[in-house]
Amino acid sequence: MEEKVSEILENILGLLGLEGSFEVDEKDDAVFVSVDAQDPGILIGRNGETLASLQLILNLIASRQFGQESSKRIIVDVSQWRKSKEEDLASKTASWAQKVIETKEPLELDPMPAWQRRIVHMAVEQTSGVKSESIGEGPERRLVISPDLEKNNLP
Repeated sequence: MEEKVSEILENILGLLGLEGSFEVDEKDDAVFVSVDAQDPGILIGRNGETLASLQLILNLIASRQFGQESSKRIIVDVSQWRKSKEEDLASKTASWAQKVIETKEPLELDPMPAWQRRIVHMAVEQTSGVKSESIGEGPERRLVISPDLEKNNLP
């Protein structure tokens, strides 16, 4: 699968007229693609929208070519933007969770893409005294971090 994903990505970058290098690493649960481009902003886009689209296209092409034999997701990072964003979100989540614990009030976050909500949900799960849920639809879907009265025995 690594070879085929590399071929697909090489074709996409060529069609876009972009130069760069990339590595494809297949793990048990996913295929990770790390791209280093001369102008990473073109592949990342505003708030990662272009990166999300590139990832979606790679997943769609791969699923058509591999069919059911590949249920692995392809996760793309450009110039370590995604990794940096994940670390930043995890750090912010710790602050948000602490604020919710101190104020005992829910905190509604701004809308964010599904992969970012997932990072926040996972960070909240590791923090006792708080819980998270997604609310809203489509691009307006957002997270609410709330006190978890059952876990924390808050009054």
